[in-house]
Amino acid sequence: MAGSEPIVLYDGTCGLCHRSVQWILRHERDHDLKFAPLQGATAAALRSRFPEIPETLESVVLVDGDRARLRSKAFLHGARHLRAPWRWSYALRWLPSVVLDLGYRVIAKVRYRIWGRAELCDLPSPENRARFLP
Repeated sequence: MAGSEPIVLYDGTCGLCHRSVQWILRHERDHDLKFAPLQGATAAALRSRFPEIPETLESVVLVDGDRARLRSKAFLHGARHLRAPWRWSYALRWLPSVVLDLGYRVIAKVRYRIWGRAELCDLPSPENRARFLP
């Protein structure tokens, strides 16, 4: 399994999630993030340590150190790994989740209708292959 690197857990069948992971790969600053589908073995193993990781697929999760952050907080805390200007959204992490997650939940409900399902899995480039966990 993974070491202490931050791991982004995402819905492996969601078209929006797939595009989001590709976007993160293009805009990362430090290349520290690892990625794993919520449907996979890595997420299953992490659930024993972090029971707040949902079994359902409507949430993105950032596991970093001893914390698992869900939904909008996962994005905001993950932003510190991005290049400017995207990294600046990390400053918004202090906003209440209740407010930020309203928009997140609306998008989560319609994501399959708008962005579809990821029918095929793109193979990561050789330099990124080790960053994708089962």
